Amino acid sequence: MAIEKAYIALIQPNTTGGSEISRVTFPYNPKEFSLKKSAQWERKPARGAKSAAMPEFKGADPASLTVEVFLDGYELGADISPDLLTLQSCCLPLDSTLSSKKPSPPWVIFGWGSTVHLTALVKSVDTRVTMFDQDGTPLRATCTVTMEEISPAPASQNPTSGGRQTIRSVLLVEGDSLAAVAYREYGKADWWRAIAAANGIDDPMRLRPGTRLLVPDIDDALAGA
Repeated sequence: MAIEKAYIALIQPNTTGGSEISRVTFPYNPKEFSLKKSAQWERKPARGAKSAAMPEFKGADPASLTVEVFLDGYELGADISPDLLTLQSCCLPLDSTLSSKKPSPPWVIFGWGSTVHLTALVKSVDTRVTMFDQDGTPLRATCTVTMEEISPAPASQNPTSGGRQTIRSVLLVEGDSLAAVAYREYGKADWWRAIAAANGIDDPMRLRPGTRLLVPDIDDALAGA
């Protein structure tokens, strides 16, 4: 069985998904990556109370993920500059968005084989080049990539409402159904309608393996249940 590789794929920024622009496939899978998720809580003290008040949940913060990408072309004398430039471009606006009022860098997907760990924006790329060819061509480098979960506003939302929607994605495999995806993501198979609505699916019985679906935040799934 072939070893599946981790990757960072650059996709067109879009609240309902985007086509892939390019990707960096890890020559060596990472030995680890860190994933952080936090929430906002508000605690209002009551005058004269002998114990702390119960906190009120104010919402979830976007998840952040940090991973090291080890690029090595030394043995083959291969220039790793294209992969370095691709990773750095994650922090730059796409040419296709420069004419708009809101220029945007690409979104990225961090995945490993058929598993998607995060759909995100890249916050930083810290590159350390450790090996060069005689002419200065980079042959070996370690890039620390920090990314933050995407929380785009849905198109139908009132822009003054201040709300946000967290979107992640999953890749369908043979035998998958919307109900199965909903059960894995939410623990409720009958919440599949929220996933269908987010992806514009009219016929839930016609799903193809290899299709990438966006999975709305659990609050939106509750609203559509």
